[in-house]
Parts: sequence; C-alpha cells; structure tokens
Amino acid sequence: MTASVLGAIIAGGRSTRYGEPKALATVGGERIIDRVVHALQNVTPDCVMIANSPEIACATTLPSRPDAVADAGALGGIYTALLWARDEGRRGVLAVACDMPFLSTSLLAELLLRASPLDRAGPDVVVPESGGRRSIEPLCAWYGTSCLQAVSDAVGRGDHRMIGFHDDVRVERVPLADVRRFGDPGVLFLNVNTREDRELAERLASGGS
Repeated sequence: MTASVLGAIIAGGRSTRYGEPKALATVGGERIIDRVVHALQNVTPDCVMIANSPEIACATTLPSRPDAVADAGALGGIYTALLWARDEGRRGVLAVACDMPFLSTSLLAELLLRASPLDRAGPDVVVPESGGRRSIEPLCAWYGTSCLQAVSDAVGRGDHRMIGFHDDVRVERVPLADVRRFGDPGVLFLNVNTREDRELAERLASGGS
C-alpha cells in the first residue's frame, strides 16, 4: 500500500516569526526536520520535500522541489506534492508540516488506513480533527490525486485556504476521540512557529509541560 503513496514534507514557509529556518531548530537534541522525516519514513519510505528555501531544500537527502505556484501558501505546497505524485503514478500524498516535532507514526498510519477502506470507495482527503481553532489539522493529512483538480481550481481562483476546495471533494475526518488514542492533539500537532513554541517543545520533549 505504501509504495503508491508519496510522503511530502511541506516546508515552503518563510519562518518570519521564528527569524530563521524553524525546521532546522533542535528539539530534544534533534533537528525538527529530522524528527519529521523519521516519523514519515516509518510509514511510507518514499518521501520528498516541498521547499522554496535552498537552505531547507538541502537540509536532508530527500528530493526537493519549490512550489509550482508562487505565493499560494501551504495549499501551494500540497498542490506541488500532488503534481509530483500524479507524475509518478501514485495514489496520493501523505502531507505533513516541516515544523511538527511530535508527529505520531501511528496516527499517520491510521490516515493511510482510512484512505484505503476495503468496503467502499476511498475518500479524496483524510484529515484529523485537532480540537484547535481550525478544528482540523490539514498539514497532517492524506490527499489523493483525485482531488488535484479541485485543489488546482482553488489555487487558480486565489482561494489559498487549506479547506477552500473541501466542498468539491470527499473528505473524511478522523474524529477527535480517535485522534486522542495516539496522544494529546495539542502535542501531536504542535507547530514551532516562534521561539516560545520551541521552548515549549523542549519542555515536552524532556517530559515537562
């Protein structure tokens, strides 16, 4: 199943709030980007990076491409990854943000499992509920190449919201109660956007709170 899946690390942001490439910051003695790569490769060995910064693109040995469409935000990264997957004849991408130090391999495996149900047609998107302000975490999600046209249409009309195309595709949400089986959503989906976020991540990595 994983052979037809492309793992995609979305790293196109400018790290404006952090002040330098946040993916290269360390948490628990390991660069965040390396923690992300490790979690993702445990689920699907074929992984790539979507990065606009040469420093980030060269930070790992993964193949890398810049956004296919400039200034489209994280959705542009998803679009680029889907184009890559389509060109390689893959079913879709398991997309994760480059700044999540506590990604759960088990949760990622659950997303893939739900993307390929045995008893019905699979969804175009599988996204976990987060309990946060957005209610879902679209940068830890499955995107089938079947939703490429809808994503392309959204990018084309300038709607760069991560959910701007959801009305046009089949979306399956992983209920929050199920997500909590894999850990605290506040930790699983923690983004290191600021120095304060990194300090929190360090405390969590060392067993604090």
